[in-house]
Amino acid sequence: MASGKSQIRPMPNLATWIRQRDAKSFRTIFAKYPDVKVWNARTRNVPLDKMDGLLLSGGSDISPEFLRQDVPDPSVLDKQIDSNRDRWEFQAVQNALSRGLPILAICKGIQVFNVALGGTLKLDIPGHNLPDQKHCDLQPLRTAREASHRFPNVNSAHHQAIDRLGDDLQVEAWAADDGIIEQVRLGKYPFALGVQYHPERGQIYDSLFDDFFARLETAKR
Repeated sequence: MASGKSQIRPMPNLATWIRQRDAKSFRTIFAKYPDVKVWNARTRNVPLDKMDGLLLSGGSDISPEFLRQDVPDPSVLDKQIDSNRDRWEFQAVQNALSRGLPILAICKGIQVFNVALGGTLKLDIPGHNLPDQKHCDLQPLRTAREASHRFPNVNSAHHQAIDRLGDDLQVEAWAADDGIIEQVRLGKYPFALGVQYHPERGQIYDSLFDDFFARLETAKR
C-alpha cells in the first residue's frame, strides 16, 4: 500500500570555480535549472566525491607549474594567475574523469581540460581578445559535420588557445579565419565538451546548457 508521500529525489550537485566578475552571468544560467545545487569552490569547500558534474569556467591564465610546456616569455601571461584555483581544477578534472561525470569546460576551462589530458597551449595569439568579441557573437566558426552543437558565430574572447590536443580530444569547431580550436569533445566518454567561447554570456547557447544539465540529472540517477 502506498504511503501517500511523494519520494524526494536528491538534487544533483555541480562543482565549479567561478570568479566574482562572472557570477552575475552564471546566476542567470543557473536560475534556469533550480533543481541543481551549485558548489562554487571560490567561496566554499566542495566535497568532490559527492558531485554529479563539473563546470570549468573562464579565468586567468594557467600557472606555469601546471603546464606541460616551457614558457619562453613569461611576460605574455596574466599577472593575476591563481595557483590555488588551478590546483583545485586539475584535481576536480581527474576526479570527474575517474567517475565518468559530465564535464563542461568554458574558455580557460577548455585550456585546463586540454592540459589535464596531456595537451599544450598557444600561449599568446593575436586577434582573439578584442573588446567587441567579449559579448557579441562575431567570431565565425568552421564546424565539423559530427559536432554536437553548431553555432555559426560565437562570442570568443581570449589570448590563449589549444595547441597540441590532449589525449582522445576531438575537434568539433575552429575559428573560420585562422583555424584556432573553438570546440572539442572527449571521445569514448559519456559527456565532456569544451568551448573556447562564452555561452554564459549569450542567449543563443541555451541548447548547450540544456544538454549539459540534463546529463547531471542522469548522473544523479
